[in-house]
Amino acid sequence: MIASVVARPTAGPSSPADEYIPLRLNDRERQILSVLEGALSVSEYTDRVDSVMAWRGARTGRAVEELQEMLAYMTGLAVAASLKVSHEPCLEANADVFREAFEVGRRFKGMNPDKMRASYGKLIYMLQDATAPDVIRELGFDPLSRVQTVHAELALLSCLDLLEEPELPLAASPAHSAEAADAKAAATARLLARFADGDAERAVRLERCLLSLADHACLVEAHVSPVDAMLRLLRTHFSPASTSVGPGGAASASLQITAGRGGARLSHSHASQYAYVEQSLLLWRAVLAQLPRMWALAEKDLLSGGYRLRDTGQGRHRVQSAPNVGQLMSEVLRRLQAEQGGGWVGSSAVHLGDDDVPNALVWVDKYSQVPRILGPIAHAVSRSTLDSLAAKPGVSGYIVSAFGSAEACRLAVLADFFKHGFDGSGADNFFDAGSCIDGRLTSAWHFCAQLSKKPYYPLFQMSGFVGFDGAFGRR
Repeated sequence: MIASVVARPTAGPSSPADEYIPLRLNDRERQILSVLEGALSVSEYTDRVDSVMAWRGARTGRAVEELQEMLAYMTGLAVAASLKVSHEPCLEANADVFREAFEVGRRFKGMNPDKMRASYGKLIYMLQDATAPDVIRELGFDPLSRVQTVHAELALLSCLDLLEEPELPLAASPAHSAEAADAKAAATARLLARFADGDAERAVRLERCLLSLADHACLVEAHVSPVDAMLRLLRTHFSPASTSVGPGGAASASLQITAGRGGARLSHSHASQYAYVEQSLLLWRAVLAQLPRMWALAEKDLLSGGYRLRDTGQGRHRVQSAPNVGQLMSEVLRRLQAEQGGGWVGSSAVHLGDDDVPNALVWVDKYSQVPRILGPIAHAVSRSTLDSLAAKPGVSGYIVSAFGSAEACRLAVLADFFKHGFDGSGADNFFDAGSCIDGRLTSAWHFCAQLSKKPYYPLFQMSGFVGFDGAFGRR
């Protein structure tokens, strides 16, 4: 059985990345997840607790009342799912069940950022209130437990040496072909034979750890690969210093932008804009490559302090400092700026705990959406997509008349995105917009909102594009 330590989250900025990788859910935990999601879907916790009237009145009492209602929903659904629960009238009797359900939900979200998009915020805000001393006193128990990780499970099995095995990268890597899948399965079998010591239960737990590491590798690859694709497109079709000839010898377009023209709020020469775009993409890549750490630190900030509810200009938000996330961003920026050799373009200001990025939940949500922004654009201009569209009789005439050729069309789309997806636009004023770390993502989202007005939008529609937001309502 996997141990779940009842303690506050302890992830910190100095811990190795491996310590943050979550453990894959087993069959029982998936049942518990269904119970949690069912209860969250009918709970109106944030609507009632974060309302103006609740803040003017006895807010703690309202929070306790809503939490008790949520726990009652979970108890009923757990009984219906044939899970083992106590039938005593006091909620405290099922404290372990509730604690496990909340941990499972947090772990599942960290492994699947695209899931629970309509309910995770409600869950984390609920736990944010439930861990206040006066609320714990009313409930009779602390609902937090440490998220189960691969590192913790291997420590329980005395198998931390597994993380140093030369064959581990092969056993935990994504398999993109039948040959790779066979090699991966063989490496997994050898590791299990070496570390399981003939114990079947131990082998099951170790295999779960290996599968969790493979899940993590696939998740990071899925988030980082769209950024890598855009970096390749930038470096292939544009020259860092010249607008006359690109790296491949083909004619290149200028990326120069001027404040006040085309909605831009920044003024950059071609060379400055190229560096600004490249550095922004490298920054996003560096953050997304640390997804488990990113989620762990965001949750640590969210669940370890008070907050203020106020209107930020983007609706009512819980405004809260995020020191652990801030330290992560400082580390990433320092390393990236050192690699750039002092040639950093734009501001290094990181908005956290203010009107632009009210709390760590908003921050982690913004960065987890980067693949949704870049993926559809990279797909639409890829050779497999655009060139196949250009080969169709009905489409080729449109592309030639509007752009001259498929290559000219590709260059026009990329130049527009690299200019106006990184032009400082998207905010209500010049202070909130610009070249700050948060403003770079704001500009990209603003470009997405304007896509339907672009002359090349029909090509996106023909490429299968339906939106940047993904399947929001699906689990």
